Amino acid sequence: MNGFVLGGVSSGVGKTVATLAVLQALEDAGYDVQPAKAGPDFIDPSHHEAVAGRPSRTLDLWLCGEDGLRRNYRRGEGDVCVVEGVMGLYDGDGSSTAMVAEALDLPAVLVVDASAGMESVAATALGFREYARRIGRDVEVVGIVAQRAHGGRHEQGIRDALPDDLEYFGRIPPNDDLEIPDRHLGLEMGAEAALPREALREAAETLEGERLASVASEPPAVESTGRASDPEPVDARIAVASDAAFCFRYPATIERFRERADLVTFSPVAGDPVPDCDGVYLPGGYPELHADELEAAGTLAELGERASDGLPVLGECGGLMAMSRSLTTADGERSEMAAILPADVSVHDRYQALDHVELEAVDGTLTATAGETIRGHEFHYSSADVDGDARFAFETVRGDGIDGEHDGLTEYDSLGTYAHVHPESGAFDRFLEALSS
Repeated sequence: MNGFVLGGVSSGVGKTVATLAVLQALEDAGYDVQPAKAGPDFIDPSHHEAVAGRPSRTLDLWLCGEDGLRRNYRRGEGDVCVVEGVMGLYDGDGSSTAMVAEALDLPAVLVVDASAGMESVAATALGFREYARRIGRDVEVVGIVAQRAHGGRHEQGIRDALPDDLEYFGRIPPNDDLEIPDRHLGLEMGAEAALPREALREAAETLEGERLASVASEPPAVESTGRASDPEPVDARIAVASDAAFCFRYPATIERFRERADLVTFSPVAGDPVPDCDGVYLPGGYPELHADELEAAGTLAELGERASDGLPVLGECGGLMAMSRSLTTADGERSEMAAILPADVSVHDRYQALDHVELEAVDGTLTATAGETIRGHEFHYSSADVDGDARFAFETVRGDGIDGEHDGLTEYDSLGTYAHVHPESGAFDRFLEALSS
């Protein structure tokens, strides 16, 4: 599957809208398109899926490693893969867009805000291309998509200013219908605030779909295989919370669960009973937006009772919040949660942590053996007030974790972390193997 990366000159330049318009342009040109996201984000991929009709692949070097990155890419389907970047093209020390493009040997198309420039747009693109050489990064910037650009003289001025070896792939016209609402943690999810198809098709008409497809290239093959690449089935049934409160999960995680075990989903918000299972996975999401419903529904209370009887529960970020005794919103509203973990969680107006993380297991736990390190990502607006005698499974080598030095609050046979991990880390394989032992 050939592909290319859409990298921005900065955060907030309109990469997601440009990506959605490009997906639409390629689809309208007759291509079967696979979306992907450079970086650990869950929200932008939900918008990709709303347009492309298939899950967006997560491509993050820190989470997956180089071979895992290539494996995950190759699990995609379609003729052309469009990879939306993270932040600006070169931003980030753990897994920048440029690092992902280099690891996959994919060309980069630069998304430039052209709302107040013409010749300066070309100068910006030229600078981004030359900067790769300056820092020794093997990234080929092949051209631009002009975000918020008008037609006529504005568009022609940009075209004329670009060097011959930088392609002009079209523009995204200014349009209020191409604005995605946002909130804490980022944009609203694709299922909540999908862009109107008519507006996307209008934007797609000003893009060169065929020319974009023609610059796409195929990444190199995976050179080696690891433990995470050849999973053996286990005799276990895993229950995964799946609703508006628990919606942050990587497609590869669900694929791993389906490949290795029997998977069933349930909705704590809807009050579904906890399924008959060997273990529960509570992914991240927005429990703070549904705290009253979660308290009233009764599923979390039942889950707390099951966990105290020995049912293993693994929660990540929003899952950790739901596993705590209580959740207090930024407005001061308190709701009772599952009371699995000895902590009370509060949501704040500003984010409390945002980084790639590395954790070292103190003792053996659900997702790692003693002394093993796993990599993940944290981004949360909440903090946890933890009991003095609480037990932690991990020390933080990088990142903030729960208290600045530790992550992985553990009680009974359950574990809650602020870190999100990818199955290429091996963490979910450890979890499934623990359930079947």
